[in-house]
Amino acid sequence: MLALSRKKNEALIINNNIEVSILEIKGEQVKLGISAPKEVPIYRKEVYLQIQEANQESVSMDGLEALKNLLG
Repeated sequence: MLALSRKKNEALIINNNIEVSILEIKGEQVKLGISAPKEVPIYRKEVYLQIQEANQESVSMDGLEALKNLLG
């Protein structure tokens, strides 16, 4: 993991086409702005983990059985 220090209104660039800016700092909370191409998905980590879990459930044997039951 790369750890960087940034101040309000400073930014960093990832892969030449993603910019992460520090918009606001209040106490222990930091507000980020992210500029990226539309095809780059951006999720909060907790949402990303929920998506991954749902995807795993959908390909599980139980999920396949449920799909078979729906399709007849």
